[in-house]
Amino acid sequence: MIPLHDRNPPHGRPVLAYVLIGINVLVFIYQLILGETFRGLEFIFEYAFIPARFAAEPLAAAHTLVTSAFMHGGWMHLIGNMVFLLVFGDNIEDRMGHWRFLGFYLVGGAVACLLYSFFTNDPRTPLVGASGAISAVLGAYIVLFPSQRVLTFIPPLVVPWFVLSIFVRVPRFFSLWVPAWVFIGYWAFIQVIEVSNRAVGNAEPSNVAWWAHIGGFVFGLLVVKLLARPAPSGYAGSIRP
Repeated sequence: MIPLHDRNPPHGRPVLAYVLIGINVLVFIYQLILGETFRGLEFIFEYAFIPARFAAEPLAAAHTLVTSAFMHGGWMHLIGNMVFLLVFGDNIEDRMGHWRFLGFYLVGGAVACLLYSFFTNDPRTPLVGASGAISAVLGAYIVLFPSQRVLTFIPPLVVPWFVLSIFVRVPRFFSLWVPAWVFIGYWAFIQVIEVSNRAVGNAEPSNVAWWAHIGGFVFGLLVVKLLARPAPSGYAGSIRP
């Protein structure tokens, strides 16, 4: 499922969410320019999170806990992460304030890297992507705005629409408004299923860092109330189910 929009406009302009998206895009363009040259591989080794390197040289590799969150493995990886950040990040920035949100985002990504390093079976493979940090945003969103509606694109191969039409009127373009707790809850359920399957050896190899997602998500769940400011009177996000 892909989030397209929510019915939760922020009070202010989410400056840092836009800045983070811009930085991610620029870094990825730079990665494309470098390509698979020696400089490109050197760039990955220097700024991607590599668990084996971090375990051997934690101080020398500490910066990769942050820098790896601004690198991506392909256009779809980048676009998918930035769509999630655009849809959900603006409201979290609005409730936390710009600088608290930035700290939350960066630390969430770092926590995701650390949890991934504990469970990975391939510690020499570089970890890149904003997914861990954005998972923290999702954890925060489901706590603060569980009842808000999210316009969700559901590919017909995921859910047969002729089955769904038994229960609801089939909308145009395979999109449906669902509560945030349903969307994010389903996303979290998939993460748990994937790590569980891998724990019992019942899964195909994957380049998705499922444990990083869980680490970021749990971090967001736990710390959001410590950082979020009280909801203004009449703020849509203050509604509860």
